[in-house]
Amino acid sequence: MICRIIIFCVIVSISSQSKAQKASRQELCWAIWHPFAALKMKKIKKQATLIYNQPEIKTSLDNYSSGGKLDAFRHTFFMAAFAQKIKTKKLRKLGIAHEKGNYHQFLKREKENSEVPDSLSNAMDLANNELGFTIGSANKNVSLEELKQTVIKEILNGKAFILKRNKEGHFVDCNNNLIDPAAYSGKWFVPKCLVPSK
Repeated sequence: MICRIIIFCVIVSISSQSKAQKASRQELCWAIWHPFAALKMKKIKKQATLIYNQPEIKTSLDNYSSGGKLDAFRHTFFMAAFAQKIKTKKLRKLGIAHEKGNYHQFLKREKENSEVPDSLSNAMDLANNELGFTIGSANKNVSLEELKQTVIKEILNGKAFILKRNKEGHFVDCNNNLIDPAAYSGKWFVPKCLVPSK
């Protein structure tokens, strides 16, 4: 019986996602070891995605799906929604698996949300996952709409992390020096700057 559930979970995970959102091998391995959590997540993700796609999210935050407040919201909100129903320990393993998948994307020069992943982007995502775990665990019985408002408030209060940019929207290092993407093409370690989301 358990083998059937595991196989079903893996098939559902693979077949239900677009090419851009396809689960990595690392995430599928997580699903095999946590089939019941994976099935719960599939249901939660569907509802949470409807909220994430609301236009007011960008109005409240920004339009940066990579390294910005919108990116921080995605990680924090989804992990908060999952943490309402799933143990943090399992979700933390999933977050790590996802970032390992991002490293493999980097090796293949594949983009995630219009950018090739890098070391600081991974660090940002993992930090924002932790905020999501805290929010979700403390708000287990609130609606996803209420959860959304809590996450936005925490981001605007500087509790999440983003990557520093200049006024033109280009990434800069911690000394405000412009980062030339061409100089770091094919490099995992890019000197971006992780800052609070205020």
